[in-house]
Amino acid sequence: MGADERGAIDHLDARLLRELDAAPRVGVLELSRRLGVARATVQARLDRMVRSGVIGSFAPTLNPDALGYGVTAFATLEIRQGRRAQVLDHLRSIPEVLEAHTITGQGDLLCRLVARSNDDLQDVLNRVNEYEEIVRTSTVIALSNPISHRVLPLVSR
Repeated sequence: MGADERGAIDHLDARLLRELDAAPRVGVLELSRRLGVARATVQARLDRMVRSGVIGSFAPTLNPDALGYGVTAFATLEIRQGRRAQVLDHLRSIPEVLEAHTITGQGDLLCRLVARSNDDLQDVLNRVNEYEEIVRTSTVIALSNPISHRVLPLVSR
C-alpha cells in the first residue's frame, strides 16, 4: 500500500522508518539489504513518504544542551488581536525560540525556548517581551525531559 496522501503507512514503510530511526546515516542500498527488498523499492518508498510529509527531513537532530543551551522553558504568550503574523515574525528573529504553537485556552501561542542559564533566559524573555504586540507572557522552566520528542511509536499504531 505505501504512504498515501493522508500519511498512512504499511508494514514495509514502518520497517523502513524504524531502520532509519535506528541508523539515520544508513544508505538506500544498505536499507534494501536489511529489509530484503530491491533498492528501487526502498527509494520509491522514501520518495513517496517525503512527498506525503511522513518524512519531514533528513537533517540531523541537534541537541540544544550539547550546544550550550542547558535551560529549556515554555512560554505562553497572549497577543493583541489580529497581530499573530507580526508576533511570529518577531519570534522568528530570536534564535532561542525553537518552536511556537497556536493554542487554545489561556494564551494564544506556546513557545519552546532555550537559554544558556537562568540569567540568559531572562534576557531571552526580555527580547520576546520587548515587542508591544505581546500583551502578557507566562513562563515555566523544564526541570528534565523524561520523554524526548518522539514520533516513532505512532508508526506501530
